[in-house]
Amino acid sequence: MSSTTPPTPPTPPPSGATPPPGQGARPAGPATPSSPRHGASGWVTGGVLFAGVLMMMNGVLDVTRGIMAIAEDDVFVTTRNYVFQFSLTGWGWIHLIIGALIAVTGFFVVRGAVWAQYVGIGLVVLGGIESFLSLPYYPIWSVVVLALDVFIIWALCTNAQDHA
Repeated sequence: MSSTTPPTPPTPPPSGATPPPGQGARPAGPATPSSPRHGASGWVTGGVLFAGVLMMMNGVLDVTRGIMAIAEDDVFVTTRNYVFQFSLTGWGWIHLIIGALIAVTGFFVVRGAVWAQYVGIGLVVLGGIESFLSLPYYPIWSVVVLALDVFIIWALCTNAQDHA
């Protein structure tokens, strides 16, 4: 029987020093933008990318809807005795401004900006309210946009929880 001493575990390197070869150190901080986020499934992160693309598309279409309303196109249905009645030009400017803001924010959501997800939630909620109020003027498209807004809000809220 030979007496051998058990090997001593390696001591961690001092702060700022590189670890010896073969002892890869794991970062203790939060995930960087280039690394995968911990806790977020691929389905959720893919949903956020899809939500950002939908925001850009929805924003551009809202801008064109605003331009059509400002030009007082005959595409829109006119309704009498509507509680939230605005002039068609007024609705056009509302759609144009909110649509442009949603499209730009969607671009930054696709780029991965965390702030854009929070701003996007607010803008898409505002866009959903805008679509609800414009139901009498363009009913089918308003319902489609409301359904897309619900998905966008869900995807952005789910991913925003991973960053909190």
